Amino acid sequence: MIRKLIALSLVIVLPGCATSETKPPVAKADIATVDVRRSPASTKALGEIAAAYLRLTLEIGTHEPGYIDAYYGPPELQKAAEAAPRDKPALLAATRDLMAQLDLAARRMPDPLERRRATFLRAQLRAAETRLLMMQGTRFAFVDEAERLFGVRPRLKPLASYDAELAKIESLVPGEGALADRVEAYLDAFTIPKDRLQKTFDAAIARCRGRSMAHIPMPEGESFRLEFVTGKSWSGYNYYQGGYHSLIQVNTDLPIRLSRALDLGCHEGYPGHHLLNMKLEEKLVKERGWGEFSVYPLYSPQSLIAEGSANYGIDLAFPENSKADTERDVLMPIAEIAVPSDDRYWQLLKAIKRASGARLTIAQQYLDGVIDRPTAVALTQKYLLVSARRAEQSVSFTDQYRSYVINYGLGETMVRAYVERGKPSRDEMWRRMAKIVSEPTLPSDLLAR
Repeated sequence: MIRKLIALSLVIVLPGCATSETKPPVAKADIATVDVRRSPASTKALGEIAAAYLRLTLEIGTHEPGYIDAYYGPPELQKAAEAAPRDKPALLAATRDLMAQLDLAARRMPDPLERRRATFLRAQLRAAETRLLMMQGTRFAFVDEAERLFGVRPRLKPLASYDAELAKIESLVPGEGALADRVEAYLDAFTIPKDRLQKTFDAAIARCRGRSMAHIPMPEGESFRLEFVTGKSWSGYNYYQGGYHSLIQVNTDLPIRLSRALDLGCHEGYPGHHLLNMKLEEKLVKERGWGEFSVYPLYSPQSLIAEGSANYGIDLAFPENSKADTERDVLMPIAEIAVPSDDRYWQLLKAIKRASGARLTIAQQYLDGVIDRPTAVALTQKYLLVSARRAEQSVSFTDQYRSYVINYGLGETMVRAYVERGKPSRDEMWRRMAKIVSEPTLPSDLLAR
């Protein structure tokens, strides 16, 4: 699966589930529920709907490049979809028909896990309906689009609410000129030389994998391949290829700073996208035979879970000061970067992340036509504290992926709240994370108590 376009956009929001119009009329089970009881009749009906959903999703993918983030099911299904796809109006009608079938079938399911499977499919179909409408010219307001595609309605803070954070950053990087320019100049000292990128990332990913493997069992033979690429709107991406293998790409259009090594290693790899996709393939596709999980439509609630767990996975794998310690003691020497004499570098990174929720507000204003593109770039420079080139890349991402940007910060906030609810032990936190990435999890499941 995953398209991991990591962008650290943490936003403090109050997530909401779908409105009454978008909620499927089925019972919601807590994410921790496991029940092996079966109802053969309802399971068969759900299996037929799931198979139709799989074919439908593959056909929709023929109408929009990038709609299918990953597929590793039977090749003949994909070939058939590509050979004779239905047109968009026919696919829209089929999507709505499948939703109606699900609503009827779900009422006869006594198994909580089967109900969760049905609820998941209903939410994915709602997103497919929305994307098909968008392909045919329908436009939604930013928050409506986000809710319909990703299952939550973001509540965005005004940009002025981030000004206090900018003042704190000002005190960390004093001097003349624009604050963004000063921050960029300071962080440039922590750029990984191109000839050290491979070794630095290899070391970072190995540590991300080791910390994750200590808590979440991984399928035998799992692997990934790392590539450095150019010409992308994202900084990193995971192309899951099935069979427990991923291609991880890192964009080098802009200089890569040291902080990206562990961030991307966790986000794209462990316990992020690579691990999530492996567990879904292992637990749902292979063990349960739920073939619908062999396809991953990018514009769906599945993406909020994927991006949120991948972003939160950084802090889960490297809690408290362990990330800074690893960078200082292991990665900086490999990258041949001078180790700072104090912790100002890490204080600055934390402060920048606290201000990064501004990205969503800027995206909302830009996509809703409140501001134009040059203004969006300027505000991105100001609040994300980046150069003009990095700001252009950020806005280009918004141009391409639109409301998808909510999945990083909002998804991280929701996953964190679920995993850390009640001050659990570290082992329990990892257990909860494993449940999220191994089951048919929706954003609404993260709110269950």
